[in-house]
Amino acid sequence: MDGASKFVRGDAVAGLIIVAINVIGGILIGVLQHGVPIAQAASTYTIMTIGDGLVSQIPALIISIAAGFLVSKAGVEGSADKALVNQLAMNPISLGMVSAAAGVIAFIPGMPIIPFALMSVGAGVLAWRRAHAPDEPEADALVPAQAAPAEEQDEPISQTLAIDEIKIELGYGLLPLINDLEGRRLTDQIKALRKTLAADFGFVMPAVRILDNMRLNSQGYMIRIKEMEAGGGEVRLGHLMAMDPRGGQVELPGEHMREPAFGLPATWIDDNLREEATFRGYTIVDPATVLTTHLTEILKENMPDLLSYAEVQKLLKDMPAEQKKLVDDLIPNVVSATTIQRVLQALLRERVSIRDLPAILEGIGEAAPHTQSITLLVEQVRTRLARQLSFSHRGEDGALPIVTMSADWENAFAESLIGAGDEKQLAMAPSRLQDFIRGVREVFERAALAGDSPVLLTSPQIRPYVRSIIERFRGQTPVMSQNEVHPRARLKTVGMI
Repeated sequence: MDGASKFVRGDAVAGLIIVAINVIGGILIGVLQHGVPIAQAASTYTIMTIGDGLVSQIPALIISIAAGFLVSKAGVEGSADKALVNQLAMNPISLGMVSAAAGVIAFIPGMPIIPFALMSVGAGVLAWRRAHAPDEPEADALVPAQAAPAEEQDEPISQTLAIDEIKIELGYGLLPLINDLEGRRLTDQIKALRKTLAADFGFVMPAVRILDNMRLNSQGYMIRIKEMEAGGGEVRLGHLMAMDPRGGQVELPGEHMREPAFGLPATWIDDNLREEATFRGYTIVDPATVLTTHLTEILKENMPDLLSYAEVQKLLKDMPAEQKKLVDDLIPNVVSATTIQRVLQALLRERVSIRDLPAILEGIGEAAPHTQSITLLVEQVRTRLARQLSFSHRGEDGALPIVTMSADWENAFAESLIGAGDEKQLAMAPSRLQDFIRGVREVFERAALAGDSPVLLTSPQIRPYVRSIIERFRGQTPVMSQNEVHPRARLKTVGMI
């Protein structure tokens, strides 16, 4: 088709040039060489040129008709000759138009009347007969009724059991976020987010499904993990979210609200206030980034649930060839793949990257012959990841900020452990737990005001139990044991509980 159109276009251009040359050259030859009057020369050579031009356009006409046949044939089954007959000779409308056109041409002076009159009458008769002929059943209608269910089968009920791991539902007013022409498309940001999380935590998050939900507010969105609601909020298209880094309320006109990811005071401002907000030191975020940030925090909170058995098998299968022997030695002789999954989930629950999978498997291999407790296996793995843990929590000055526990609290937790061996449990009085929680909040709030993000340092024996308390009210606060501090890490004590 492309070649045919180019040929037709080129032939038309060439025909125009030839016509111009023939008319001008013919007039000049007739007047100058043959002495013919200019009016007679113009009439004679113009008629001859038109005839020659019509003849030269015949190839282009044939190619155009052939190209039209190809286009018309593309959506029709069967051979070309049958398709041509069915579309032209069997259509009463087409036959009627042919009859009318032939009748008009028959009465044009100078045209042969008999051939065009016969063509007009014949096409008219065929059009009348086709228009009044009884409808014939189509070939598809002749198929037995038993074959119909085979073509239109209901969707298997089992497909309704499939669960979307991650899903974002958008109100109809937020659909432009998917096709933002200014380069801030939500899909592009989610793709970049998945790459970032894979590099930070060591496994690829499941694909995110985005769909509309007419039951939501037009500017609202909902994030679901395994079909369950995990978070939601509202954004304002055409506006920017301004936040004060100091945690105060933004002093600009706009809609005051809470940032959905962290609950900080924020304000939706007009885009024309961007420069003023930047001048005042406010943080400016566009709507797509607000949604992506909220999604990031929800994914970090739910990473253990997203690490399925199939994902663990994929991680083990994709390990380097030189590490395959380690996997073969561990599974299934020493531990099962399910045990490895639970250890990895426990690490992700504390936002510890599992990217160094060989070191994790080595730690499991060291402790598994002596215990099957997931808690003790995790503690052994964390010891092997001391370098990673210490350097991932460093401050801007390169030191590891820590908050220590006093000897009284260390002894209080150690004495509150009941049970033997792998069945130890924490049994501390509620009043004592409230005192501990109050002390942790005070110390960490003072550290935050000083610009530090410390870790809580404990003895190895009580670390899992202290963490179980901390995660209930400060889930993002890391708790490390003394065995997890790398020898080369530089410590900076910022407080004591």
